[in-house]
Amino acid sequence: MVAKKRIAVLGSTGSIGTQALEVIRNHPEVFEAEVLTANTNTDLLIKQALEFKPNAVVIVNEKHYREVSDALQPHDIKVFSGEASLTQITESDSIDIVLTALVGFSGLQPTMHAINAGKPIALANKEALVVAGELVTRFAREKGVNIYPIDSEHSAIFQCLAGEFHNPVEKIILTASGGPFRGKNNDYLAKVTKEMALKHPNWNMGCKVTIDSATLMNKGLEVIEAHWLFGMAASQIEVIIHPQSIIHSLVQFADGSLKAQMGLPDMRLPIQYALSYPHRLATSFPRFLFTDFPQLTFEKPDITTFRCLMFAYAALEQGGNMPCILNAANEIAVAAFLNDKTGFLQIPEIIEKCMAKASFVLHPSFDDYVQTDRETRALALSFI
Repeated sequence: MVAKKRIAVLGSTGSIGTQALEVIRNHPEVFEAEVLTANTNTDLLIKQALEFKPNAVVIVNEKHYREVSDALQPHDIKVFSGEASLTQITESDSIDIVLTALVGFSGLQPTMHAINAGKPIALANKEALVVAGELVTRFAREKGVNIYPIDSEHSAIFQCLAGEFHNPVEKIILTASGGPFRGKNNDYLAKVTKEMALKHPNWNMGCKVTIDSATLMNKGLEVIEAHWLFGMAASQIEVIIHPQSIIHSLVQFADGSLKAQMGLPDMRLPIQYALSYPHRLATSFPRFLFTDFPQLTFEKPDITTFRCLMFAYAALEQGGNMPCILNAANEIAVAAFLNDKTGFLQIPEIIEKCMAKASFVLHPSFDDYVQTDRETRALALSFI
């Protein structure tokens, strides 16, 4: 019998958050939504709260507090607002596990507070590890807190390592679909619109992650995340393009053996595995059939055209606050592209300029990360 878990879903109205709630809905005997949070999507947050009846909700944008409060207080659901509330709610004694589905740098502080409170983390906010991986993982070790990855690639690695933690790993291989522009050249990419970039061939994701997938920055961020999650050097983390997105990632051991985790591209599977670990719960999700995929293909990533992946490796090798600089520059560049203020090819250009000009700190503190993020965002805006 699996013990029931009370879950705080940070970012419940986003792509990962809504799929996490679907997992909770499918297994009410195992999971309970204890806390839901959103930034501005009040309509969906209220709808979710009325269905799942959490103990509390947080609407981060304080302008929407009254609307949410008026809708939920008659139902005995506590309502809080503001970034401080988002951070503090993770420390609640009634929470068994915190699922961080926030996008970008905003997920760092709530994740740190949850770890400080001894809460296990189901991590979908890869940027927390990209920005401050050394700080987050060291803090988690000190507090004895487990971090369960939700990214499909890192979940795959985690699953491949189950029962193998005593065996030496030679390398890990992260697969990437290649995004909507696989095989395209710069002449083509110069004419790309956001509508084109948001049409991912395999995955249903939020706008920011989808653009990151199109530039291959998402895979670069995952390389950095994998370094901190699994203790692998940059030279031990390989990226391979796998357009079908059936093999989600692989581990190669010292004897040359490879283990892969496979399945249809469905984020509900890694979400459920992170929440239910070490148990596997039955699902009615569609099953993979080999006859539906008679060919699985692989190719090297084009890092000359898609330079963001190369920048991520460079940031990981340099260390310090350089991954934080990379992330902040990328967040601003992607937001500008989504708002029609810059072109697709300008995303890597802005990142490259910020990595060259932002202040480098070899051994950053938490305050240094905050300052780096602020400085780099201002710098990136100046290049738009």
